[in-house]
Amino acid sequence: MSDPTPAPRQHLVTWEDPMIGAQAALSLSGLDYMQKMMAGDLPPPPIARLMNLAPVEVAQGRVVFACEPAEYHYNPIGVVHGGLAATLLDSAMGCCVHTTLPAGVGYTTLELNIKLLRPLTLKTGVVRCEAEMVHSGRTVAVAQARVVDATGRLYAHGTTTCMILRPE
Repeated sequence: MSDPTPAPRQHLVTWEDPMIGAQAALSLSGLDYMQKMMAGDLPPPPIARLMNLAPVEVAQGRVVFACEPAEYHYNPIGVVHGGLAATLLDSAMGCCVHTTLPAGVGYTTLELNIKLLRPLTLKTGVVRCEAEMVHSGRTVAVAQARVVDATGRLYAHGTTTCMILRPE
């Protein structure tokens, strides 16, 4: 008689010291930082490894991340958890804001607003999160992003308001 219990699946996550990037961010403009990370000269943050997110395009005021939904992203009802789209949107929009900042200036998310329009599944394939600036001021920045599949079908949309953190 065979065991009816399926074998457990595994997802091994490895990452580099996150302080390497944090220290580099102090001396690089946000655009330079993001370009170095995309080129592999700086390690990605651990959250990117954990969630399988990667920048594929970086420019002043624009960032595109890619992610392929995996089985380990699934929730109890058999689709990808909405937290993946939320993390993808938050990451891309925050990095988009970062590309507009000079060295030594940081940011933090004040507000994140997302709309999940349709579920992601394994069949969706690689999705892109395309983020662009809406407004960049001295103390507040606003960005928006869209999560789309290879055909351009929209899965989620978001906006963020970030506080700009300037040294005193």
